[in-house]
Amino acid sequence: MSNIPFIKMQGIGNDYIYINAIKNKITNPSALAVKMSNRNFGIGSDGIILICESEKSDFKMKMFNSDGSESEMCGNGIRCLAKLVYDHKMTKKTELEIETLAGVKKLSLKLKNQLVHEVTVDMGEPNIERTQIPMSGNPGTVIEEPLTLDDGVTFNITSVSMGNPHSVIFVDDVDNFPVSKYGPFVENNDVFPNRTNVEFVQIINENEVRQRTWERGSGETLACGTGSCATVVAGTLARKLNRNVLVHLRGGDLKIEWDVRTNHVFMTGPAVEVYEGIWKS
Repeated sequence: MSNIPFIKMQGIGNDYIYINAIKNKITNPSALAVKMSNRNFGIGSDGIILICESEKSDFKMKMFNSDGSESEMCGNGIRCLAKLVYDHKMTKKTELEIETLAGVKKLSLKLKNQLVHEVTVDMGEPNIERTQIPMSGNPGTVIEEPLTLDDGVTFNITSVSMGNPHSVIFVDDVDNFPVSKYGPFVENNDVFPNRTNVEFVQIINENEVRQRTWERGSGETLACGTGSCATVVAGTLARKLNRNVLVHLRGGDLKIEWDVRTNHVFMTGPAVEVYEGIWKS
């Protein structure tokens, strides 16, 4: 039996188990993610995140969903990683670069009582071309495009990649919308070769929305950082939102800005350490 030290973190309810893979050799992270993430027989989380060495950045983030699948990027997850490495003295920097499968992300750490309180992530430029999402069909953007599901229901979707695929659907009453019913149908639709995350969004005004997310590989989560970024991009493209938006999620709020000058999306939100422990495998 081997012991694996871990730290449980959450960003507005999007919770992950963090392992220092620089010090601990992890041979099968997909299987470990399934076991550790189980909320009845494991620790319970939306997945695990490995903190690894990087040849081109301060750290590398490797993320595995609760079903064992590897994901390119997680906005809430990367904010928590930044807090962890600073608070646990793995770095003294308050400006970090972290390597992900979606590229290198730049993060600015805001301190309170010498601990990280809030993190702003430069999420980079969104990809709005169909082939980059990826999504089958003729090249071009996907803005309010009808998608008919197997049960005959049709949604107008706007698709965006923030390094991982997202499809945004605007609804009138998100609190009472059957996310668990329609989320899987959209996620696994044949037009998405890599599946997709799905955002169901209610517009309050041009600068404020409510959002629920069905995450690829995890089901509905309390929050999704990349999904919030995708929502603002999609809302701007569909001429429903401005470029600075407060996104209300079930776990808390995120501030999203799609900067017109750089074309980069910036996400600001909290990160919280829950507890430390030892996993006996």
